[in-house]
Amino acid sequence: MPKVTFKLKDGEDKIIEAENGLSLMEIARDHDLGIEGTCGGSISCCTCHIVIDKKWFEITGPPNPDEEDMLDLAVDLQPTSRLGCQIEMSELLDGLIVTIPENN
Repeated sequence: MPKVTFKLKDGEDKIIEAENGLSLMEIARDHDLGIEGTCGGSISCCTCHIVIDKKWFEITGPPNPDEEDMLDLAVDLQPTSRLGCQIEMSELLDGLIVTIPENN
């Protein structure tokens, strides 16, 4: 299983083995990492806002237009911000590093 490192609000790094096919929002929510995912992944909130490590952003790719519209509402928006519900874990993302913003 691929691993993802979540950089938490308290400065701790949490490495999680993630099942392929789950979204980063589901993984973070299921491990109580401070991601709410209020809308369940329907791109109608920004409570799963995460920041992708710059080295990984090219692999995950930029947000789609609907995601960009929702990210406009996010606090502490960064150039590599994404919605965790829109990134699905796969072997390609093994080693991915993401930060959960302070004001998520």
